[in-house]
Amino acid sequence: MNDSGSGSGSGSGSGSGGGELHEIKVMVVDDHPMWRDAVARDLAAAGFDVVATAGDGPEAVRRARAAGPRVLVLDLNLPGMPGVQVCKELVGADPSLRVLVLSASGEHADVLEAVKSGATGYLMKSAGAQELIDAVRRTAVGDPVFTPGLAGLVLGEYRRLATDPLPAAADEPKAPQLTDRETEVLRLVAKGLSYKQIAERLVISHRTVQNHVQNTLGKLQLHNRVELVRYAIERGLDDA
Repeated sequence: MNDSGSGSGSGSGSGSGGGELHEIKVMVVDDHPMWRDAVARDLAAAGFDVVATAGDGPEAVRRARAAGPRVLVLDLNLPGMPGVQVCKELVGADPSLRVLVLSASGEHADVLEAVKSGATGYLMKSAGAQELIDAVRRTAVGDPVFTPGLAGLVLGEYRRLATDPLPAAADEPKAPQLTDRETEVLRLVAKGLSYKQIAERLVISHRTVQNHVQNTLGKLQLHNRVELVRYAIERGLDDA
């Protein structure tokens, strides 16, 4: 993020949708000051509202609770408290928080642990500035964003999780009734499609897809996409 390319990436980001980006509160957490500052600077230049930064786990939890970001750009290797624990604590307290992990590690175990901890997406630090800007924008609306090659791994983990017990809230005696459109969207989510792909498939807007997902989460008393996909796969919707 600290090369000359980051400047050009930020410029193109601020020229597209900047009016909407300034409404998205972002916090950057990384224990390397130069990297942390470069990422925060790129995101601010692109039009995001960077409300806070932090350099260790406990500080990240304190500042996130005070600043209330919509998106947390989070490194995993933090002093004081691992990034996955930061993610668990913050998402557990506020399920509407979106976490985009930005890590140097591409190890499968790290990716899966981050997703199970509540992260919405996982991007490698080798990503360019414009790729990061786009990832934060998509993460803010709930789209899962993964470095190429990792999305299939995560979908496979969703399927494995389907063999585990569902959250207690989903085991209500009588499941809430979903509309046909909500069921259709849920089926495509379970197949691993992004919100943009679902919108194109159903010829509806990205925001409409997002609304259907949020309504479904509320009806089923689920908290995030991981639980939603687990619910759908458990009921065979991904094979329909």
